Amino acid sequence: MASESIMKGPVCLVENEKDQLTVNSKAIRILDTISQPVVVVAIVGIYRTGKSYLMNRLAGQNHGFALGSTVQSKTKGIWMWCVPHPTKPNHTLVLLDTEGLGDVKKGDSKNDSWIFALAMLLSSTFVYNSMGTINHQALEQLHYVTELTKLIRAKAGSRPDEMEDSTEFVSFFPDFVWAVRDFILELKLDGRPITEDEYLENALKLIPGKNPKIQNSNLPRECIRYFFPVRKCFVFDRPTNDKNLLFNIENVPESQLEWSFQVQSKNFCSYIFTNGKTKTLREGIIVTGNRLGALVETYVKAINSGAVPCLENAVTTLAQRENAAAVQKAADHYSEQMAQRVRLPTDTLQELLDVHAACEKEAIAVFMERSFKDEDQEFQKQLVSTMERKKEDFLLQNEAASIKYCQDKLEQLSASLMENISEGIFSVPGGHSLYLEAKREVEEGYKHVPRKGVKANEVLQSFLQSQATVEKSILLSDKALTDGERAIAAERAKKEAAEKEQELLRQKNKKQQQMMEAQERSFRENVAQLKEKMERERENILREQESMLEHKLKVQKELLMDGFKKKSEALNREIQQLTQEIKKTQSKKSFFSHILDTVGSVFIAVLPGAGKVLGLGMKMLGSQM
Repeated sequence: MASESIMKGPVCLVENEKDQLTVNSKAIRILDTISQPVVVVAIVGIYRTGKSYLMNRLAGQNHGFALGSTVQSKTKGIWMWCVPHPTKPNHTLVLLDTEGLGDVKKGDSKNDSWIFALAMLLSSTFVYNSMGTINHQALEQLHYVTELTKLIRAKAGSRPDEMEDSTEFVSFFPDFVWAVRDFILELKLDGRPITEDEYLENALKLIPGKNPKIQNSNLPRECIRYFFPVRKCFVFDRPTNDKNLLFNIENVPESQLEWSFQVQSKNFCSYIFTNGKTKTLREGIIVTGNRLGALVETYVKAINSGAVPCLENAVTTLAQRENAAAVQKAADHYSEQMAQRVRLPTDTLQELLDVHAACEKEAIAVFMERSFKDEDQEFQKQLVSTMERKKEDFLLQNEAASIKYCQDKLEQLSASLMENISEGIFSVPGGHSLYLEAKREVEEGYKHVPRKGVKANEVLQSFLQSQATVEKSILLSDKALTDGERAIAAERAKKEAAEKEQELLRQKNKKQQQMMEAQERSFRENVAQLKEKMERERENILREQESMLEHKLKVQKELLMDGFKKKSEALNREIQQLTQEIKKTQSKKSFFSHILDTVGSVFIAVLPGAGKVLGLGMKMLGSQM
């Protein structure tokens, strides 16, 4: 469903009432209808600083998110507005407006910290909105960023290398944009003009000194520099000096606002639209609207239970849901395609198995595209098992269709023969010869019937067996034959019946061979697509690790240049650890080793016919790594 038909305005996503966070089921239902990837922009800041106005501009509207003109926070909890992305086709822009931080009316500020953390976890672009300048007070108000190490976990358990869990935040945190409203300074440093980004970076430089106050003052600076590789700054002039207009800014035509503010707002929106990334989780897992809804529920549930939201746990929970859905989607695709492409009865078993192989290949690809974190290929095994059952159903339907078609045709072809038998036409001297000729005509006519299917010979054999008693009776009553001729005729009939039985046995063996080959082919296809998927995942992990390393090296170099040698050296351990992880990921053999150990037994359990190729398949797979 297109996002423009979903939301005409914002709805509350996470309610904050009586110090309790609650997910709004209506908002989740809206997200559930969005299967497109999402770009999630969240804005956070001190209350009454104009956050909602900027979000309305991103939605292309003047109205929408509530604007407050009093000293009380207007927005409570987190509000959501989903709109079509203006520059990314087939993407939805999800705007999250958050409750103003530091509202004096709130008795407990703990939920401020949780809302800040939620905005960080859910967004791909995080906008921090403040007033005036980026000074000591502004940075102090951003103390929430220093609390993230206590409010968010990357991994469920403690790391074996005893590294801080927060060292991995950089791998999944959003881009950071600082919007400075009612900016009153000239963008100059030491008498030379500077850019907005240079202004931000200069404000984030650490202050030398060992004084505890200085160190506390440096903490938000360190966190922002360390957690956010991508940082951007926008400064905004006051939109208007007319207080009356300011209090009703949502009703003021843009042309009545200060020209500089109009330009700055357009630049801000343009940057967000152009540079705002698709929301992804670690290892490149793309977040869609329905996946975002699941993440919201998982995080809020963790907070309300007294736990800390954990990305790894959230991804595991999401994977269980998404992988089950991926199995269903792939199985449905297989059934739909088989129904469309197969015309029953098929002329041969191989014809049906070839269509099965093509549909199976597509279904596996559907599963691979939608699944992630399928530990030990549990869900892929479910899909293989499901498709095997569906294949068996089609085989049975094919046999049933062949039997009915062949029986109907034989009934038509043998109608004259059966009528002559009942009328005693063959109960005369020479009748046996006449009967054999009539029977041969039936067989010859049956032979030329097209697309009889896989049961053609069995149905014919059954028909001929049903005629054996009649033939014997006619043979014995034929006065034109001598006893010797009767014996020869009986022996010939016996020999022909035995030959047809042998032909049926050969056909049965051929069917078994074809079925085994089909399972071998299925095994190879599953392994090949799994290997291809794991290679893509390996590349995603490697890109993520290399990006983290590049950022940590940059931070280390900047600290050294700014004279913070000890802080710079403190990063050595992280950098060495990450370098080792990169080397391990780069080693294909190491990365794929577990697939060689487990994939065989996983798939052979549901594809026993592929057992013969297990050794060969694994050897082949291993040689390609």
